[in-house]
Amino acid sequence: MTGQPVRTPRRTVRTEAAYALARRIAERRAAPALHPAGVMCDGTLEVPGTGDGRWRVPWLDRPGSYAVTVRWSRALGLPGRLPDGLGLALRVEDADGAGAPLDLLLTSSRAGRLGRHLPLLRRDALAGPYSTLVAYRTGHRSRVLAAFPDRGDHGPTGVSLPDLRQALARAPLRFDLRAAAPGEPWRSFAALTLTSAAHPVPESGTASYDPYLHCLPELRPTAWLSALREAAYRGSRAGRGGRAPGRPNPPGAGTGE
Repeated sequence: MTGQPVRTPRRTVRTEAAYALARRIAERRAAPALHPAGVMCDGTLEVPGTGDGRWRVPWLDRPGSYAVTVRWSRALGLPGRLPDGLGLALRVEDADGAGAPLDLLLTSSRAGRLGRHLPLLRRDALAGPYSTLVAYRTGHRSRVLAAFPDRGDHGPTGVSLPDLRQALARAPLRFDLRAAAPGEPWRSFAALTLTSAAHPVPESGTASYDPYLHCLPELRPTAWLSALREAAYRGSRAGRGGRAPGRPNPPGAGTGE
């Protein structure tokens, strides 16, 4: 079964503040509080598997090929070509069986032990990795997940929405998905290929991504900052109409948290 049992979130001064702030921003933007605008694209995720169960996560240890819906977005929604944090929101279809997706939210960051936990403003969308920032429980270890771009035939790639669309139109974009715990080297677990920006639904009508609702029993975000993030997601959804994750947003709304 995907995700965690439905529960009533614990309310604290911090979570209430996070909820209120995210709701206020989403109401004013008529879009998610963060990542208000982005580019939708399709792709595939290839998991080679290990054959020896080294991850202790069935989804990572068995080979598989999955359709993905990805939103490549600007985190702060700053205008034009200004540097911005970038996000890759992945929905892996049927990761835990038919109708049970896995959502991964990745943000531009560095690869180092501290840098992988901090968002990074970027001028070149392919200049470095995108990480989950918070660790995921994988088997008996907590590991950060990250997508490392393979520039391939792509030269410098800007960070405006037209730049992102042009990059997707020019050639497929490939990312090596890796995981690492403190003291471990990065180890590959999947390959992501983005093939098209011609998604059948408009950018403004896409579904929300939620890594706490759409996770796997053996691959889920750790508790660190989870209460604050969940409160912010709830506030953002409430601010743009209180729609449940997975349901379309109204025209002009956008996607993400």
